[in-house]
Amino acid sequence: MLANSLIELDRAHLIHPVSSYRGHEKLGVRVLRSAKGATVTDALGHQLVDGFAGLWCVNAGYGHESIVEAAARQMRELPYATGYFDIGCEAAIRLAAELADRAPGDLNHIFFTLGGSDAVDSTVRFVRYYWHAKGKPERDQFISIEQGYHGSSTVGAGLTALPGFHAGFGVPFDWQHKIPSPYPYRNPVGETADAIIAASIADLKSKIEAIGAERVAAFYAEPIQGSGGVIVPPKGWLKAIRDLCSQYDILFIADEVITGFGRTGPLFACSYDEIVPDFMTTAKGLTSGYVPMGAVFMSDRVYDVIADSAGSAAVGHGYTYSAHPVSAAVGLEVLKLYEGGLLENGVKAGARLMEGLENLRDHPLVGDVRGRGMLAAVELVVDKARKTPLPSAAAPARRIFDRAWDNGLVIRAFAHGVLGYAPPLCCTDDDIDAILERTRKTLDQTLEDPDVREAMR
Repeated sequence: MLANSLIELDRAHLIHPVSSYRGHEKLGVRVLRSAKGATVTDALGHQLVDGFAGLWCVNAGYGHESIVEAAARQMRELPYATGYFDIGCEAAIRLAAELADRAPGDLNHIFFTLGGSDAVDSTVRFVRYYWHAKGKPERDQFISIEQGYHGSSTVGAGLTALPGFHAGFGVPFDWQHKIPSPYPYRNPVGETADAIIAASIADLKSKIEAIGAERVAAFYAEPIQGSGGVIVPPKGWLKAIRDLCSQYDILFIADEVITGFGRTGPLFACSYDEIVPDFMTTAKGLTSGYVPMGAVFMSDRVYDVIADSAGSAAVGHGYTYSAHPVSAAVGLEVLKLYEGGLLENGVKAGARLMEGLENLRDHPLVGDVRGRGMLAAVELVVDKARKTPLPSAAAPARRIFDRAWDNGLVIRAFAHGVLGYAPPLCCTDDDIDAILERTRKTLDQTLEDPDVREAMR
């Protein structure tokens, strides 16, 4: 009775993110009731392994009492402190210091936000301020990558390069440009690392020269493209792109909202390619999703230009909940958990996950398996030789998600037939094995889908 009541209230009042409003009204909400470790339980008592950590974010896993206690303790002592008027609080100050200490290179300055989208928006404002301070306001053009994701705010949605975030919203803006994704599985130059890197360098050079090098302000890249289908570029790709941006004096922003905090193994994915960006955006794993928080990491050289230019004047950018003390207290505790064994366990679990997914290559529908650490994807096709995607008639995003759910597994099912995985770092061997077994069962059921069978004929 309670579940039915909630479904009706949801239909009537709650607008869900990135959903078909009418479609959601028809289907009804799935109400989650509780969670522990890597397992979530819905209102009907159905238990599922959360192979997607909420929305790529519950990196530490569910039910850590130490995180709950850190939040409660902070709420009792100081539930809110503004960062305006030169006011601060201990938790936020300490978290900024801890993050700067662990960040690549000279990313020593931290601006806290509520999440990833406003972290990206903040970088756009900081980048513009930087170039105005340098006396080059004409550098107002931004470049990102096709199939990239940089949030769904008004500005970030334009840097994002996924059609669903553009249609009906009047974005991207004319100052937002794209280059092709490296996408090894479907790259026209093939899957060879050198060829992919050379093609991306040529694409970026061409775009810069078409815009005018003196006009380009910044370039945005995810170390691994998440919402575009967990696209993993070859080793050396990110460094080559970063080096090219440096040659043109273009600010480089690494969007680590998904990849940060152990998702790919190390605390930050930038370390894999040994790069130091000018800005780095994070969120999600920063608090393991327990409370909202994001962060912009800013390099010394960028900070100094902005600070020196402003002088005694205020830099007019901030949010009511920037450096929120409760979120900061949670962030500090989560960081302790990561370094107290979760990062190590994530590496172990990630190796088991990738090995198991690789073993699915023999399945008739599996065209590609890719990933790093606890971030992975399986791309489904109806013809392996031609790499033919699943037909839209098979409604992959809806039907595959439903099958997996019924089988006791939460994954991301993309519309083009890619299955996304981002399990909590706390996963046990049994959790990983359950993800793999339930995935194979879901694939077998998808193989029997009449629309899939028809496409394979």
